[in-house]
Amino acid sequence: MEQLVKELHERNVGKILVNEPLARHTTMKIGGPADIMVIPNSTEGVLNTLELVKQHGTKWTAIGRGSNLLVSDKGIEGVVIKLGEGLDHLEVEGTKVSVEGGYPLIKLATLLSRQGLAGLEFAGGIPGSVGGAVYMNAGAHKSDMSEIVTRALVMFENGDVEWLNNKELEFSYRTSVLQKKRPGIVLKAELQLQEGNRDEVFARIQQNKDYRRDTQPWNYPCAGSIFRNPLPNYAGNLVEKAGLKGYKIGGAQISPMHGNFIVNTGNATAQDVLDLIAFIQREIKEKFNVEMHTEVEIIGRQ
Repeated sequence: MEQLVKELHERNVGKILVNEPLARHTTMKIGGPADIMVIPNSTEGVLNTLELVKQHGTKWTAIGRGSNLLVSDKGIEGVVIKLGEGLDHLEVEGTKVSVEGGYPLIKLATLLSRQGLAGLEFAGGIPGSVGGAVYMNAGAHKSDMSEIVTRALVMFENGDVEWLNNKELEFSYRTSVLQKKRPGIVLKAELQLQEGNRDEVFARIQQNKDYRRDTQPWNYPCAGSIFRNPLPNYAGNLVEKAGLKGYKIGGAQISPMHGNFIVNTGNATAQDVLDLIAFIQREIKEKFNVEMHTEVEIIGRQ
């Protein structure tokens, strides 16, 4: 690992951190150390990092702003590539938007709404990066990224870079081809929005932000929705009907405000959260005969 760190520095790939606690980089404030964390300063920095990782036969994982993520207490083996500053270039031409993967999604949605561009209002309260949003097909308020993404520039595990169009991204409910079938990093996305009335678009995005603030526990560290909605049911409703809101294991608690959120009350471990997830799954299966599948991505050493 020391040699890899040395070579990463020599290539000037960006910021390099060793044994970096991932609790500092996730919205749930949970997670053990990354052996090496690289925060690339450019697309070239990502390319050079992956090239060196491949040469050393080292495992790698990509993260964005750390939302929708539960990292193991034992951390993550190998190199964690965090997309953020350095991969946040934005270009807007009419109703077409080109944005790099590290750009904050809420910031993008707010900025575009102020320009009267419609189509991204649903993302007004979704934390995370553009890259992560494409990867997960993030959505809310009956819309998602699949509605506006025309294509994405993806870097795959072998270092190849390729544009994938909307169809090739194989979007479906909270998922895309990038999660398992063709793992990769979203370096850039192109979006097609529509012209709208600036005041109306901005009002909608503020309404969505207010709704999230009033119904979801963002005053505590959390990862967003824990479970996919087992349609036609809604995960939060099932948890509430089962009388589980407020239930705690260790420092992890089912939010008293929203049944599909698990919050870190201050000292939660990843194992606390995993135990609470398993408890919910058992209870919902027993009471309603419904299988609950996680939406939050669970990564790291087991």
